[in-house]
Amino acid sequence: MAGHSQPVYLKLRDLIAAGIIDGTFPEGAMLPSVRALAAEQGANPLTVAKAYQQFQLDGLVEVQRGVGMFVARGAAERLRRSEREAFLANEWPQIRARMERLGLVAKDLLTT
Repeated sequence: MAGHSQPVYLKLRDLIAAGIIDGTFPEGAMLPSVRALAAEQGANPLTVAKAYQQFQLDGLVEVQRGVGMFVARGAAERLRRSEREAFLANEWPQIRARMERLGLVAKDLLTT
């Protein structure tokens, strides 16, 4: 993950995705309203709405008009799969290269 330079929109996206994956927002559960999440995170409601809209476009959340947004069935597994692919493609090669530079071996890390 990028450091402090990560845009708020992506931070919110990661926060919501993590909540779906770890069961904070289980399948079928209602997500916090745009206003509630914006207030909680100190974010602009438009930014929260943009993040939610992306989850909706990806079919990970469903909108019930006048009620709210709900986590779609299968969302956690789909997110876990795509996050795993993104990690292996984007983050792991850098981590692995850094480990090699530092002389770290994966199995040694697992025992610390």
